[in-house]
Amino acid sequence: MYGCGCGNTILIQAFLPQDMSAAANPQTQSDFLRGKPHRKHPGVTNLKTLRLPQELQIAAQSVIQRAEVAELSERVRKLTNFLWSRKRLIEDVALRKRAVNLEKELWGKDLLNDRIRKKVLSELRRTTYHWTPLKYDEELGVVYMAARLAGGYAAVKRALHEIKKRDPSFAPQSLLDFGSGLGTVAWASHSYWGDSLKEMVCVDSSGSMNNLAERLLKGDDEGAAPHIKHVYFRQFLPVSPKVQFDLVVSAFTLSELPGVKDREDAVFTLWRKTSSYLVLVENGTKEGHQMLMEARDLCLQKQEKTVHDPRPASVFAPCPHELTCPKLTSQTAVPCNFLQFYQPLLLPGSQTEKFSFLVLSRSRPAAAAEGVDWARLIAPVLRRTRHVHCRMCCPDGQLQHVVVTARKHSRDVYRCARSSDWGDQLPLIPNAQEDVSDSE
Repeated sequence: MYGCGCGNTILIQAFLPQDMSAAANPQTQSDFLRGKPHRKHPGVTNLKTLRLPQELQIAAQSVIQRAEVAELSERVRKLTNFLWSRKRLIEDVALRKRAVNLEKELWGKDLLNDRIRKKVLSELRRTTYHWTPLKYDEELGVVYMAARLAGGYAAVKRALHEIKKRDPSFAPQSLLDFGSGLGTVAWASHSYWGDSLKEMVCVDSSGSMNNLAERLLKGDDEGAAPHIKHVYFRQFLPVSPKVQFDLVVSAFTLSELPGVKDREDAVFTLWRKTSSYLVLVENGTKEGHQMLMEARDLCLQKQEKTVHDPRPASVFAPCPHELTCPKLTSQTAVPCNFLQFYQPLLLPGSQTEKFSFLVLSRSRPAAAAEGVDWARLIAPVLRRTRHVHCRMCCPDGQLQHVVVTARKHSRDVYRCARSSDWGDQLPLIPNAQEDVSDSE
């Protein structure tokens, strides 16, 4: 059984034959498909293997070749591992609590006061994660480009695809990218909304990274015109609290902020500047997922003293609800993450990017077809003979393991389930005859 921290197993049993069951509920069988074939049903949001835009690929390879960074492959490996294992800074309150618990534990071993104090300090040094800021110069920026350009682009494009697929009328004119790095958000956004975007503001505190991003836009040719117009690089966010952008994105940036107060201030600022959608992307680790859930709770439950836009936040993706994340409360504490295949910058074949993301909206999500709710697939779909195992996060805030068959759960839902995969949405039709069990 796939270990995903899921709850019940639902074996869906309809006591009517398939044709009679469909006749009893004909509207539900057809409405959620919206005239589309099952393999392209409205809940499919996954993308095939992604490649960098050709202009970006050529420019990045040129920059790397001209930089002649020594031991590039080894430095790429070390930086990749460092970024993936990055944790949040331990707050002083948590550190003091850990010290008190260690002291109580050592008192029971009848150690002298001085020895206890030294032992506590030694244990804290050994077990505490030592957070340090990353300062990017040009050379480290090139290493980061070789390590993360393709994977970061893939994660951002997959997250933005949720909006493109589910809100096709959305045509943003302005974009704010906080912690823009190499400019992958601008490239990914342009691939979807290049016709409508008239202003893309990229904010990164590192001047070296801004210079690298600009070189990529110009194809590593200083005298050339940029491939994407209307991109502006800044080292600081726009000052005015009333300036808003249709689309605000922050990818792999919250983990670079030193403390919880810094992250809260950043999220509040980004939400204040959001006119339509706020998109946050982080590594698909426990740390990344928990930082996104902190941001989610902040926007849903807290309010700034001065409110410039009274429209409340709502969760657009990936959560099908606004309740406490069941992944955080499950015993296994597995992060909610997703996969995207991509072609790496320097190696042949394909690799997978594991990431977590959050999309918040200023407007309520469009109502689903009557009688149909959508759940999010949170693990690989297991296709078996005449049945499919789906592990899902459901609109009631629960994790469920649903075994779908054509006879018991309708032909349409079954065919949609077989065509879906990890990260997609799947329709849930209420009032189905169900038999709930705790085991397969």
